[in-house]
Amino acid sequence: MSDKSPKPQEPDTDVHEDPNEPAFDWMKPKTSSGASAATPAAKTGTTPVDAKPSVSPTTVTPAKGQPESRADRKAAEADNGAEPPLFADTLADASTAKQPSHYSEPLPTSALQVRPPDDEVARRNAEREQAAKVKPIGPRIFQVLLAVFYPVILLVLAVRAVTSPLFLWVEYNRPGFPGDGYGFSTDDRMTYGSYAVDYLSNWAGPRYLGGLVNQDGAKLFTDSEVSHMADVKLVILSSFGAGLLLIILSIIAIMYLRKRSTGGIRRGLFAGSIVTLVIIIALAVLAVLSWQQFFTEFHRIFFANGTWTFSLEDTLIRLFPGQFWIDAGIVIGALVFLAATVTFILTWPTKRRRGVGSTPAANEAEDPDEAAADADDADNLSKEPTGITR
Repeated sequence: MSDKSPKPQEPDTDVHEDPNEPAFDWMKPKTSSGASAATPAAKTGTTPVDAKPSVSPTTVTPAKGQPESRADRKAAEADNGAEPPLFADTLADASTAKQPSHYSEPLPTSALQVRPPDDEVARRNAEREQAAKVKPIGPRIFQVLLAVFYPVILLVLAVRAVTSPLFLWVEYNRPGFPGDGYGFSTDDRMTYGSYAVDYLSNWAGPRYLGGLVNQDGAKLFTDSEVSHMADVKLVILSSFGAGLLLIILSIIAIMYLRKRSTGGIRRGLFAGSIVTLVIIIALAVLAVLSWQQFFTEFHRIFFANGTWTFSLEDTLIRLFPGQFWIDAGIVIGALVFLAATVTFILTWPTKRRRGVGSTPAANEAEDPDEAAADADDADNLSKEPTGITR
């Protein structure tokens, strides 16, 4: 064959129709049947030459099943489905997704699906219930302090009400109050008694009483009386200072309980009212059974022996006879008992105050600490394995 002789034309090749045709058949994507789209003739066992039909001089007909252009190939691939992935791992993932596997590896937490023994389940439930019932210690401490401070505060306020000129005026002018057999009139008692009462609550020294004289120029109070009144003043001012400190601490406790424990103020005052009623009733019983013994023991607690006994002619006895102290004790007990009773009634734990029968939102608002404990319990339950039954 010479160099000028015409060369045979390659089958299935038309360089004029598609200049971007791939040069190698193995680079063409395979069809769903696994054979190359460029060799459809291999399926029939014929050679590419035999499979080529007769064509006109201007038109070349491609082999059976072979698109003649890139657009025709794209259309054929769209009809057959999406283009296969070009990477082996993508093909493996696709085949795995389409074909379910008969073997599945157990999860690392599959052992948690095993139910523990019944005693272990019971122990966990008991610990969870106990943790849900436990409340923070802070609100409990402030409730106890409020309950302890409350009776002392009421007692100090009642004593302050008695050590006032108003109570003194009521006593001297009430019917049945014993008069002075040594010459003091009601006005004299009111004048001199007001000095003694004012001395108990001011910051004056002993000369406030020691410098007073009666109408004949003699000293109104003896040195022993002035000394005893100084002792009484020390006790009174100390009690007032302690009462003021307890009031401040009670306000702090109330502010804390208001923010941290809804209903804590009510529970603290309710317990305090019960303690107050018990104490005041016990003291009233002791005073009724033996007032003189009660009065003597009370003075022995705060004063030294021999410093608080006087004769009937002394000014303190003439201004403040025994009936005055009985009436003062009755008034103090009545004021404390009345205040404690009112507090007891207002803080009684009714169903509405305890939140029984209310909506879940109201129950959560009733006690934030219990709501937080319930939320923690629910969170712990959600973290437990789903295979464990209760």
